[in-house]
Amino acid sequence: MKRCLFLAATLLLLALPYQCLAQEGKFEVVVERGLVYGHGGDMDLMLDLAMPKDARGPFPALVFIHGGAWRAGKRQDLAKTIEVLADRGYVAATISYRLAPAAKFPAQIEDCKAAVRWLRANAKTYRIDPDRIGAIGFSAGAHLACLLGTADKAAGLEGKGGNNNQSSRVQAVVSFFGPTDFTTKLWSEETEQKALVPFLGGTLAEKPEQYQKASPLLYASKDSPPFLFFHGTQDKVVDIRNSRLLAKKLQSVGVPAEVVEMEGEGHGWHAGKMQMTIEQMISFLDQQLKK
Repeated sequence: MKRCLFLAATLLLLALPYQCLAQEGKFEVVVERGLVYGHGGDMDLMLDLAMPKDARGPFPALVFIHGGAWRAGKRQDLAKTIEVLADRGYVAATISYRLAPAAKFPAQIEDCKAAVRWLRANAKTYRIDPDRIGAIGFSAGAHLACLLGTADKAAGLEGKGGNNNQSSRVQAVVSFFGPTDFTTKLWSEETEQKALVPFLGGTLAEKPEQYQKASPLLYASKDSPPFLFFHGTQDKVVDIRNSRLLAKKLQSVGVPAEVVEMEGEGHGWHAGKMQMTIEQMISFLDQQLKK
């Protein structure tokens, strides 16, 4: 059975060199699981949260978004990852969101925005600096992270998940091999049928407005936060042009954006290259959120 497009979305994090990075930290970590952060339709939306124990703060916050073709994956895939980042002085959350085909776009980004608003609404409880929140995503989750960074309130993607008096804006984005443009067909027919049709409700020809509405590239502006992209040059799942296009547009309006191209790599990588990219991610987040 062929692996569907984007189902390798959590590959990179599952191979995260946890022990190596964790020993570089300086905090004990406390984890709270199954926190309800909002409501999507008739279901509770949950997140797991890791934070430094017995430390003052306030700390920058991070929202981690799992991949899985918008129809698979779970927040628990990133359980160790949020502990690593809490050990490095962040309040880090891994979130669940409604999945296709039961939930069509924009349900997924509405849920992600609700999670950011919840973090701000509960900033005092969890010792969060509400002005320093970053989003990190992988494959389909990277698409949602890019939307968090580019689509402001005027885009109409806020939803009614809760805490609507709070902002859903983020101050930094890290995208691991995520799609950014659905208006240009950079995918196969198989991809469209197995991943995009369940997510967007039809083909590009049938639902052009949905494909436009879901494209982070179209929302990029001078008000977008700094971005860091990681992408394999041989990615057959999500074409590297997705990262290059969004980075170029951000740069054209004066927003810092960098693409780290992983030469010869596909949709995820391992071992020493994995450690290198995670360290680069943390360095970027430190620079943007710990000033």
